[in-house]
Amino acid sequence: MDSMNIFPGYRQADSIVFIAVGSILGLSLLHLLRTYWRLRYIPGPFLARFTNLQRVYWVKTTRAHEIHQQMHEKYGNVVRFGPNMVSLGDPALIPSLYPIRPGFPKSDFYRSLMPYTRKGGSLPAVFNTRDENLHKVIKTPIAPLFSLSNILPLEVFVNRVLEVLFQQLDTRFVSSGDTFDLADWLQYFAFDVMGTLTFSKRYGFLEHGRDVNNMLLTIWTYMSNCAPMTQIPWFDVVWNKNAFITLFRRASGLSILGHVGELIADRRQRRNTPSAVSDEKASDRDMLSRFFELQEKDSKIPRWAVTAWAFSNVIAGSDSTAVTMRTTWFGLLSHPETLKTLRKELLDQDSKLEGGITRPFPAWKDICNLAYLDACVNEAVRLHPPFCLPFERVVPSGGLTIGGTYFPAGTVVGMSPWVINRHRPTFGHDAESWRPERWMVPEEHRRKLEQSVLTFGAGRRVCLGKHIAMLEIKKLTAALALNYEFDLLDPKRFKVENGWFFRQYGMDVKARKATVWEEDKKQ
Repeated sequence: MDSMNIFPGYRQADSIVFIAVGSILGLSLLHLLRTYWRLRYIPGPFLARFTNLQRVYWVKTTRAHEIHQQMHEKYGNVVRFGPNMVSLGDPALIPSLYPIRPGFPKSDFYRSLMPYTRKGGSLPAVFNTRDENLHKVIKTPIAPLFSLSNILPLEVFVNRVLEVLFQQLDTRFVSSGDTFDLADWLQYFAFDVMGTLTFSKRYGFLEHGRDVNNMLLTIWTYMSNCAPMTQIPWFDVVWNKNAFITLFRRASGLSILGHVGELIADRRQRRNTPSAVSDEKASDRDMLSRFFELQEKDSKIPRWAVTAWAFSNVIAGSDSTAVTMRTTWFGLLSHPETLKTLRKELLDQDSKLEGGITRPFPAWKDICNLAYLDACVNEAVRLHPPFCLPFERVVPSGGLTIGGTYFPAGTVVGMSPWVINRHRPTFGHDAESWRPERWMVPEEHRRKLEQSVLTFGAGRRVCLGKHIAMLEIKKLTAALALNYEFDLLDPKRFKVENGWFFRQYGMDVKARKATVWEEDKKQ
């Protein structure tokens, strides 16, 4: 007898399964078609029309910046990177996508960059918060602190760290002739400067000549883990920013937040001592002291804001500056003629100033307006922006046309600083190369070039720390150029990896004391 007649329920069950599977497949196909159709007119790789997994893979290779540039070279200035994500490659569109006015909120990309703890949740900061009202609350109080006039009193802290750097270079490498990775030591310097500026306390990288407590490795691991999540931020919420999941594994960013929290708690306790604040000299007021003062004056500032501000200094304020320092020195050492030109400019300035350039560490006032020093730093800022994934924004309701292309409401649109800063029609056919002379042009053209660089962001969300970075980079570059000779052993050993932040290593050098000042005196 037919088994289907004996068990008629089987036929009914099979039908239900068939209908369910068919419905799922039909809805999936409909979703794929709608996803494809929405931005069908924008060119890009085939998989980008249907899934973000290709974007995730690009980031996992640590070469996403190069792949993004290849996509733009293949498809043009407007490229579809994902089902709902479009990358723009023309610097002329910067003001349209990153305007001064409100209206272009940041995408969920930035939520993935927030450190998370089970107890406190995600910690917003000036850079990563998407809420415009919250952004105003935490940015407005500290913005004046980052003006050039308020940054200059902190120069004394930079000098203190330069003194330690020189001592270590002389003791460890000049006297011994040993080879060392200059990239590492420039990063140690950048972190110890920001530790001194923020907490009046170095992390100890320079004295120990290594990554103390694996802090640098922790930051790199944290950022390189965050980077793929920025491409699929919904999964970050499930996997990283989840109170249940963190019952079984360490929350993201916890160790760095813990370190910052200990320094803040210690300072808060000391400030409760009656004589502590009154005894503090004006010249010794670090940024943490100023953060506390701002919070004490305005009760509307949330208590966690001090932690957010200090955390941003530790993370973005150190690594980003280190990238530019290393790029500057790799450019100078791999193109010795540019280092020679820079030294000549510094020596000419030394002869013009009454009493000469301040020794051993050039004062900001002595070097801040030197044209070729500016050109070298600008070229480094252009060539290797610290953050090299697109800065994503969400098209507001009603949709928008940018550069002749219409984007429906809700579309995620962004620009990668790496792609923008290498735009050949703007920066020349040799945009891939180190050439500081491209900045030695009439002021009007130079300003156009500066406005076409996306390294520090643009519009309402431009980087607050630009002046601090310029102070550190210019002082360090001038001080090293006048006091040391470095022999770069093999430029091909210099490596770069992109994990949202850049990791650069392999700048192996030998060092000796420079005699350029003494030789200049004899002439």
